[in-house]
Amino acid sequence: MFYNSPMNNIIQKAMQYHSLSKSEIVSILSTNDYDNELFTAADSVRKEFVGDAVYLRGLVEFTNFCRCNCLYCGIRAENNDTLRYRMSESEILSVAKQAIAFGYKTIVLQGGEDCFFSAKYLGEIIKKIKQYDVAVTLSIGERSFEDYDYLKNCGADRFLLRIETTDEDLYKKMHPNMSLENRKQCLYNLKKLGYETGTGCLVGLPNQTLESLASDILFFKELDADMIGIGPFIPHPNTPLKNVEGNNFLLSLKVMALTRLLLPDINIPATTAMETLYPKGRMIALQSGANVVMPNVTDSIHKKMYEIYPNKASVDYSELKQTLNSIGRTIGIDKGFRKKKY
Repeated sequence: MFYNSPMNNIIQKAMQYHSLSKSEIVSILSTNDYDNELFTAADSVRKEFVGDAVYLRGLVEFTNFCRCNCLYCGIRAENNDTLRYRMSESEILSVAKQAIAFGYKTIVLQGGEDCFFSAKYLGEIIKKIKQYDVAVTLSIGERSFEDYDYLKNCGADRFLLRIETTDEDLYKKMHPNMSLENRKQCLYNLKKLGYETGTGCLVGLPNQTLESLASDILFFKELDADMIGIGPFIPHPNTPLKNVEGNNFLLSLKVMALTRLLLPDINIPATTAMETLYPKGRMIALQSGANVVMPNVTDSIHKKMYEIYPNKASVDYSELKQTLNSIGRTIGIDKGFRKKKY
């Protein structure tokens, strides 16, 4: 497939065995000379293991209240410039039903870590959404084992809990008063309870190293995560990191491609942050290993207030369908659960 060279040999090893050492991952991340080979390999593995369908997840951002103070996040607790909101149960269900009527097979309930939404309250909402024969993904942060168990019993299928970085020192700096070990334990609890478990990392955080990113990828492999979201860090003007450069699209794409090679049958979204940073970034990601898109179906009033980073790109369903057809891809017609082949 590729001409013989030490770097191409590493890429071919990843394609064949879906395993690399930390030093091998760092070597790929350290050079841009083999990016085309890397992206071609990731796209080939994606096609072999998950096919040409692109699965759409309808994202409902139902609260922007958050108890956390993550330094990079626009809805952090100490950002007093954010207009806070909580959608009511009827508002959440109305948005979800509109998305389901449009053809979405998965509804993602995403919010800040907002304790106002108890497990019992969320459970009732999940039960009502599940009546429409769709998958439900939760992205609501760290909860107790008992809460996760209760929500699973109410019908939640998937859970997205991004770890952002596995570098302990960097994690502490980025997440005041939070614990990396607790974050990991939450992920293992979710796996134990039978959720399809998603996580991911931010690429381009200050003082983040290539070794750190390699450790992130190896952690995803160790966890046997079912979905991984890789996003470039985009500075928000109302956060302590407002003057940090960030915005590393290419490195994010490479981390995503390597993740596909090492976890060949998982779901990987072409993240909105990639599209925000780079024209046609979503389509480039879909041709470099990704197989999921998560359009924001939240109503326009609340959507504007859920600003983790500024100027988020949107996506039009009809335009997306046409663009996917132009690259030989189709919209998935089922719920898009992981089909383990490796």
